[in-house]
Amino acid sequence: MESVEYRKDGYVISTDPARLDLDVVHGYLAQSYWAENIPRAIVEKSVEHSLCFGVYEEASGVQVGLARVVSDYATFAYLADVFILEDYRGRGLSKWLMECILSHPELQLPRSFLLATRDAHGLYSRFGFAPLDAPEKYMLRRNERVYRNRAYVVMTTIENGGDMLDEGIEYDGQGDLQTS
Repeated sequence: MESVEYRKDGYVISTDPARLDLDVVHGYLAQSYWAENIPRAIVEKSVEHSLCFGVYEEASGVQVGLARVVSDYATFAYLADVFILEDYRGRGLSKWLMECILSHPELQLPRSFLLATRDAHGLYSRFGFAPLDAPEKYMLRRNERVYRNRAYVVMTTIENGGDMLDEGIEYDGQGDLQTS
């Protein structure tokens, strides 16, 4: 997919993955309420498999925000990891970011565009997002083992002579993923 750029008032929003500063992205997400202590390797994988909208100061190129969209580009899209760094809030960047996301040419077909938020309902409602009409129709599967003792655990299934075994892969935030 071809990258798209938007420019306004000294800022740039770009979908070019090469521009993303993963130190900024991981640094923010690892402190956020929704992804606290998330390992960098998981952030890298999530970014790799998403349409990311980076927000940058035009003059310096410094990344000041992000939004990630996971989509099949035909029927469904999920908006995730939306943030503007605290020093850059109050400048209308989150509203502009939402405008850019919703005007992106590849995001015009999805009939359903879902997101979850604890505290930004006012922002998203301006763009047509609303509580689920029938939440009882939706289900969520959570992997409660993902964060265990502040360590990241990825459960994988390994075939072993016809037997299926679960193998935990732990990440303590200090180094590489470790098999347990």
